[in-house]
Amino acid sequence: MEPISKIGLGKPTQAAIITGNIEHAARQWAALLGCETPEITTGGVYEVTHTEYMGKPAPQALAKLAFFNFDGIQLELIEPFGEDSTWKDFLTESGGGIHHFGFQVDDMEDAIKKCEAFGMKLTQKGNYNDGSGMYAYFDGREQVNCFVELLHSFR
Repeated sequence: MEPISKIGLGKPTQAAIITGNIEHAARQWAALLGCETPEITTGGVYEVTHTEYMGKPAPQALAKLAFFNFDGIQLELIEPFGEDSTWKDFLTESGGGIHHFGFQVDDMEDAIKKCEAFGMKLTQKGNYNDGSGMYAYFDGREQVNCFVELLHSFR
């Protein structure tokens, strides 16, 4: 296995928690952090996201999202709904909790190949809800006890 520095992921820029009730979770995190409750959005429409789950189109793999932004790292809350997704699987299997750490990458295709060579399986990928970038989730539970998300912004 190549170390993470060889994969080129660098430091994590995001930590994400899956929840069954994002409104409650967002209020609780805001209270804990002493900040405003963030806006809750959806993951976007399939015509923009082109979400794939387990290698197949997944137009109904949907989620509500909330983001807390800090210097150097973002906390993402995710509540899955709709059809099967990596988020929904995790909620069903675990009841929620820390799902993934996200890493910004410059070359998505190269990073995907390196994560696969590290032994992680690509489970879901798509574009950001506004089309400004793309993401890819890898099941890294065997290697690092959580999922790993690659993030690539076009702007």
